[in-house]
Amino acid sequence: MRVLIAEDEKVSRMRLDRSLKEWGFDVEAVSDGQAAWERLCSSDPPRLCIIDWLMPVIEGPELCRRVREKFPEESFYLIMLTARDGVDDLIEGLGSGADDYVAKPFVGRELHSRINVGVRVLGLSQMLAKKMHQLEAALEDVKQLRGLLPICSYCNKIRNDQDYWEQVDSYIGRHSNVSFSHSICPSCYEKYVKPMLESEPEKKGD
Repeated sequence: MRVLIAEDEKVSRMRLDRSLKEWGFDVEAVSDGQAAWERLCSSDPPRLCIIDWLMPVIEGPELCRRVREKFPEESFYLIMLTARDGVDDLIEGLGSGADDYVAKPFVGRELHSRINVGVRVLGLSQMLAKKMHQLEAALEDVKQLRGLLPICSYCNKIRNDQDYWEQVDSYIGRHSNVSFSHSICPSCYEKYVKPMLESEPEKKGD
């Protein structure tokens, strides 16, 4: 997974870059909030971001707010990294749109664990989006079957859009993911099948 680091302090940025690469992440690093904002607004941006609070041009909380306002329906996992560790700071950071909050200087194992949480959350979001897409496709299939369908009163064939008559199972099969297995209902069994079975011994006797 790709991770964006937005950190103006060179030593901290290099340490983050080295640690994340050791953990197997593909890292992109920028030194100010404006560069981070431009990257997040570009096509196919990293979805997991580690953002320093104090940065030139655009600070961390403002960057988080912009991301949430511009991309309300897209999945970004934002981790705020800062030396501020007071309760009010925590509330402000999370209130700006950050998903997590890590104090500086960071402990490697703690940061790694919090990043892994972000990876799981983003994975679940992607899976949910895929399921929603499948559901929308299924609903679209259902919509294709809505409306008034001309059906023959005698043979029960349906007239399609090309003004041809076809069997019900064929028509529905083409307009949905439904498949059919053929059987015999009780009334048809009594009306058609049973008389045929009862007449067979008589034919053999003749």
